[in-house]
Amino acid sequence: MADPSSYRPKPGQIPDTPGVYKFRDEHRRVIYVGKAKSLRQRLASYFQDLANLHPRTRTMVTTAASVEWTVVSTEVEALQLEYSWIKEYDPRFNVKYRDDKSYPYLAVTMNEEFPRVQVMRGHKKKGVRYFGPYGHAWAIRDTVDLLLRVFPVRTCSAGVFKNAARTGRPCLLGYIGKCSAPCVGRVSPEEHRALAEEFCDFMAGRTGTYIRRQEQQMAEAAEEMEYERAARLRDDIEALKKAMEKSAVVLADATDADLIAVAEDELEAAVQIFHVRGGRVRGQRGWVTDKVEAVTTGDLVEHATQQLYGEETGDSVPKEVLVPALPDPVEPVQEWLTARRGSNVSLRIPQRGDKKALMETVQRNALQALALHKTKRASDLTTRSRALEEIAEALDLDSAPLRIECYDISHLQGDDVVASMVVFEDGLQRKSEYRRFQIKGFAGQDDVRSMHEVITRRFRRYLVEKEKTGEWTDGEDISAGTPSSVAAGSEPGTDAAGTPAGEVPEITFTEDDGRPKRFAYPPQLVVVDGGRPQVAAAKRALDELGIDDIAVCGLAKRLEEVWLPDDDDPVVLPRSSEGLYLLQRVRDEAHRFAITYQRAKRAKRFRSSPLDDVPGLGESRKQALIRHFGSVKRLRSATIDQICEVPGIGRKTAETIAVALAQAVPAAPAVNTATGEIMEDDEDAAPATTAGPVEEPVTAGASDERRGQET
Repeated sequence: MADPSSYRPKPGQIPDTPGVYKFRDEHRRVIYVGKAKSLRQRLASYFQDLANLHPRTRTMVTTAASVEWTVVSTEVEALQLEYSWIKEYDPRFNVKYRDDKSYPYLAVTMNEEFPRVQVMRGHKKKGVRYFGPYGHAWAIRDTVDLLLRVFPVRTCSAGVFKNAARTGRPCLLGYIGKCSAPCVGRVSPEEHRALAEEFCDFMAGRTGTYIRRQEQQMAEAAEEMEYERAARLRDDIEALKKAMEKSAVVLADATDADLIAVAEDELEAAVQIFHVRGGRVRGQRGWVTDKVEAVTTGDLVEHATQQLYGEETGDSVPKEVLVPALPDPVEPVQEWLTARRGSNVSLRIPQRGDKKALMETVQRNALQALALHKTKRASDLTTRSRALEEIAEALDLDSAPLRIECYDISHLQGDDVVASMVVFEDGLQRKSEYRRFQIKGFAGQDDVRSMHEVITRRFRRYLVEKEKTGEWTDGEDISAGTPSSVAAGSEPGTDAAGTPAGEVPEITFTEDDGRPKRFAYPPQLVVVDGGRPQVAAAKRALDELGIDDIAVCGLAKRLEEVWLPDDDDPVVLPRSSEGLYLLQRVRDEAHRFAITYQRAKRAKRFRSSPLDDVPGLGESRKQALIRHFGSVKRLRSATIDQICEVPGIGRKTAETIAVALAQAVPAAPAVNTATGEIMEDDEDAAPATTAGPVEEPVTAGASDERRGQET
């Protein structure tokens, strides 16, 4: 625990101007980002008597080891910079809202030649119109099913679309009138885009004009005695009205607004947002956060607006944002929202009428969300705390292992040997810290040697990072207790960043550097997937690096035994132990991550072609060559003049291709396991595949202890 007075700046050094400040810990990680109208007054408030500080603020200033600041011109600039730094550094003491689910949107891909209506989640893409978010994906599909009768827009995937265009036959929706079938040319691209625009207009709330137009057309058809057409229009109108009923009118004046409500207690806060467009609720979402800093309701509202609109522009930011409390001061936030929308945005508290009544509904939703979260969270916190305490007791650790790293080796009969590193902090996955490795220090199947290499590489990087930050005590040497090759930084293979063999990446620390480094933070516990041999290899790697303050254990799958270094007998945790459950989750996650990487590498290798090794030959020209000759086998037998006939291939490139194919070893023929037939050696007629199913022998590694499966 640091003494804040040890890094307190002198009062005269701090400017009395607007700015943004960062607190860093001893590892130079940014742990808190804040903004202030006056940096001098705000920073002075952190360096008063600790007894007078809020408990969370006290924890932050005693965890920090330094503070720095950046001066800006206005409070709006300070708000923008604060948001950017929070997104970049992910400080542990800042309020961060957690989505309780990945909300689905109704999306229209207007960036495609033939726009497609579909359900989308995750980050928004440029050129795509979004509507929502919705509580459930089925709600979107029900709405789309009703609207396709009136707006028959394409909903199929790219593969289905291309297949229909190739065969000249539309899909089922094209036959039943719920798709205009642009794939077979029933409508032109311009006509289909006009349908998509009308669909977007209707979803955006401009419904009255369209329904009135449909009713007028129905009346005209009836007058002209076109009763079948009038009946179709009548059914279309009913479908549109039924779709509109799914979102009831809540504001009679067709207002576009977002309503934000906050429910909070001393430890946590829940935020609920209703998105109202055209007077109807078009979407709803909610977040929950831990109050890791002393914040008011206005501060929570400010953080919520940053989360909501930080990546939005234009009409995605509504004209009106209704909140339960205003940030202090409110002007910078309002100016920031106005700049993002491009026109005036009103940020205010509803006082009376329909908007106040709707805000009360949103507030009730927030209270229910907080109560539900606390019910789940109480159990989760208790369980995780008990699991960490049981692990500490079973392994005889000084304290609970708040950061656990687990390693696993995966290969297919000695080929494509890879390793994974997964991280759990406070008993929860920390996926941003996951890493993967290629084993290239040797060839073949040796899980013990692979584990030694991975542990060595990971913790050598930690020592390099530690040395760069100046954390070594006087007289310490990074090479102490390590082989000369390790001290010199020789590293076979590559790590997750693809660092070439024999190189240690140059790591520089600038004044603004505070992002999480790849291997900068040590765990309290290293878990390896395997038994005594893997544990001994991991321990030996740490000993060679001179690291003696990190515990090591292994979890063997056969009997779920926990192995410790230098112990002849394993530690057997009770089957009902929460500590064992946590270790199993960590081990299984490492196994999943390693298998996923290994399969991706294997698939890439199977899809490889001799043309991949031709320098300067891109994907387009490779495909042109295969289309022209039909296969790599025929291309290999072609003359240079024949290769030059392919569009885009010059004589120099043709000579390079001929030389590369002459040097390449032809692939072995594939075997059809259903018939035992040896397939014709027409290699790479489709260069990404082999003909027929190929039988692959699989051998389990020592760390898996199960035969017949990938490790």
